[in-house]
Amino acid sequence: MDLLAELSQRKVLAIIRADGPDRALECIRTLVGAGITALEVSLTTPGGAEAIAKARSEFDPSILIGAGTVITAAQADEIAAAGAGFTVTPAITRGAHRSIELGLPLLCGALTPTEVITALDAGALAVKIFPAKLHGPSYLRELRGPLPTAPLIAVGGIDAASAPQYLAAGAFAVGIGSPLLGDAGTGGSQSDLAARAATFLTAVANA
Repeated sequence: MDLLAELSQRKVLAIIRADGPDRALECIRTLVGAGITALEVSLTTPGGAEAIAKARSEFDPSILIGAGTVITAAQADEIAAAGAGFTVTPAITRGAHRSIELGLPLLCGALTPTEVITALDAGALAVKIFPAKLHGPSYLRELRGPLPTAPLIAVGGIDAASAPQYLAAGAFAVGIGSPLLGDAGTGGSQSDLAARAATFLTAVANA
């Protein structure tokens, strides 16, 4: 499966942070049911790798399930064993380098042009511009000037109103955490989560 092509088509990568593996799995089920089929379980979730393993056994391969906030090499090994389909990092971490060694597609966190180029040179499949909200959509547009072929995904502080702007500025997808999840990861309403998912999908549909 061509992960970049799939993410470019789906446009929204849901970032799940929850208070445990069962709640994370509940959020995954809700999001998939609502039509968001690219998901990242952050390892800030207790039992995050367990949630990935359970979700991977429950859903067919068309549902993209990866691991986020991968900092250490040991975490990369853990999520590979759990069946994660890709790795997302906040920066150029040891977990990023280990993921490349393991052959896991890597969305590597970076912000500056130097970091973007370093991540791609290290073997990242794409670069996660984080925190995107710090400079806004215009920053991605400026990055695309000298780096027109760099695959960039915008993450950090993106809501339904700004998501299309980041896509228009050159991001191939947007990663959405708390503006999408809200309190669903800590016991909040799953029906409200489904409604927010629908709002995001409508927002990016024609971007």
